[in-house]
Amino acid sequence: MDPNMKRSIILEHYQNPKNRGLQHHEDYISVNMNNESCIDEVNLEVLIKNGRIQDIRFDGEACAICTSSTSIMIDTLIGKTIDEAIQIYCQFENMIDEKEYDSELLEQAVVYHDIARQPNRKKCALLPWWGMKKALGESQNENLEQ
Repeated sequence: MDPNMKRSIILEHYQNPKNRGLQHHEDYISVNMNNESCIDEVNLEVLIKNGRIQDIRFDGEACAICTSSTSIMIDTLIGKTIDEAIQIYCQFENMIDEKEYDSELLEQAVVYHDIARQPNRKKCALLPWWGMKKALGESQNENLEQ
């Protein structure tokens, strides 16, 4: 991907993040994630109905990489099934860890393909995705309990 295009996508999602602002509604799964080595703290709310992600909201204080990664993740995962979201999560994690991955599944999230060159930024990019993985796990546990 062209470096200017990549920078433009990251900046757009940092300056105008998708779905900022929490709903505080009981139907949402709430997850708080923080990076102990910096200021990044992201609160996610995830609404899953009939096995499909209907909405993802977030708030918190985070750097440009973390905020843009959260926004891009939201843009990528809303409307996906739980299984699709898990598959995309695994591809994102593989990309960050410099393993083989399917760039088409990642959509805009592929802008972080070279984040491994800055190891201290990997957590920034992964933090919201880890939160989403946690929310998906909670959703699956709730479905098993019903």
